[in-house]
Amino acid sequence: MRKNSFFSKFIGNREFYRLVLAIAVPVVIQNGITQFVGVLDNLMVGRMGTEQMSGVAIANQLVFVFNLTVFGGLSGAGIFGAQFAGKNDNDGIRHVLRFKLIVTALISVIALIVLGFFHAPLLNLFLHEGSAEGDLAATLRFGSEYTLIMLIGLAPYAIAQCYASALRETGETFIPMIGSGSAVLINLVLNYLLIFGKFGFPELGVRGAAIATVVSRFAELAIIAVYSHTHTKRFPFFAGVYRSLRLPWSLAVDIIKKGAPLLLNEMLWSLGMTAMTQCYSTRGLAVVAAQNISSTVSNLFNIVFMSIGSSIGIIVGNLLGANKLEEAKDTDRKIIALSIATCFLFGLMLFFAAPYIPRLYKTEPEVMKLASEFLRVSSCMMPFYAFTHACYFTLRSGGQTKITMLFDSCYVWCVCIPVAFVLSRFTSMPILPLFIICCSLELVKCVLGFFFVRSEKWVVNIVKD
Repeated sequence: MRKNSFFSKFIGNREFYRLVLAIAVPVVIQNGITQFVGVLDNLMVGRMGTEQMSGVAIANQLVFVFNLTVFGGLSGAGIFGAQFAGKNDNDGIRHVLRFKLIVTALISVIALIVLGFFHAPLLNLFLHEGSAEGDLAATLRFGSEYTLIMLIGLAPYAIAQCYASALRETGETFIPMIGSGSAVLINLVLNYLLIFGKFGFPELGVRGAAIATVVSRFAELAIIAVYSHTHTKRFPFFAGVYRSLRLPWSLAVDIIKKGAPLLLNEMLWSLGMTAMTQCYSTRGLAVVAAQNISSTVSNLFNIVFMSIGSSIGIIVGNLLGANKLEEAKDTDRKIIALSIATCFLFGLMLFFAAPYIPRLYKTEPEVMKLASEFLRVSSCMMPFYAFTHACYFTLRSGGQTKITMLFDSCYVWCVCIPVAFVLSRFTSMPILPLFIICCSLELVKCVLGFFFVRSEKWVVNIVKD
């Protein structure tokens, strides 16, 4: 009896998995292509040397803050978009899309000003003596070159995310997958041509890597936007979206109330992750290079729980918008179980592959050894990351953005960063135990996530009226 109860509670039927996979698999493929090409890009940049790889890694850490802030700006509106889709309200989806375009435009302008004028001092925060490897001045130069070119691609990236999120919220994940997949393949080919100067192209090194990324951003936007506007019968909410940027004031206020905490959360969380990286960087440039390898490869393995988490926001959000509250709770519980189970498998794969992956890079033995150790720590933490990530999207799907912020970025700034700051500044602790302690703080977050989800305060239809 207990066994049957357990299976019915945490394991779905074929129809359930067909629904989840229909949403998650295209996102997995899209993210998988993106992350795999990211690994190849990283390998190509890494073939130029430790300074080039570290400069690009630090610059990408700054761009990462912009990307996550855009994600946060879209997330609050996305809650309404998913629930409007659940009740087939095309006007509501159109208004939400307009809101997204306005918010991401503001974020892009701010990012251009900050990164355009202050990139050098920001990059310098990550450059410390402390290891035998690396030229700090050269790393700063390469990072600056890369950042200034990357600024051109910020706006097209933000607009493409507006379109892609609107499509995903209505259950269409294939077109964003095609757009993103095409973009990363373009990026990969141009990287090979422009970094190394193949087939008559100039050998541009780090600048070539940045140009390739910018071109891919424009390509992704073109593919998704053109398809969206030429298929308005299927996606009627794109029709007339630019006829006016006006939207109901009451809806705008509601989105801001729900969305502001998510925007602030993603910005603070990404800044928090950047601050954590900065704390680790006090142990030397070899740590920066090793962390770059580790995070790039880990992200490739993390795509499963990241994609399944995104499917929670869509599937559970649709069910809440359709007022199927009990079904939403049951579906959410089973998706969380699926996410954790798959991450045990992927974590095991990463653990055994960890010693061999860094050997693909043209870098020093110290960097390869550290990267392998970081990867093994990350592999052990994957099931826990999967649970907290699923909790985040569960809370978000029901509009519990204040609790989401408390659970996510507030935890990073109030717990993780103080621990990392004290250990990195006031002790001589080696980087590996420091890294293990900081990663282990995720276990406490799992306990918080369990109680937040169990409270069921997120089981709310926020577009009922």
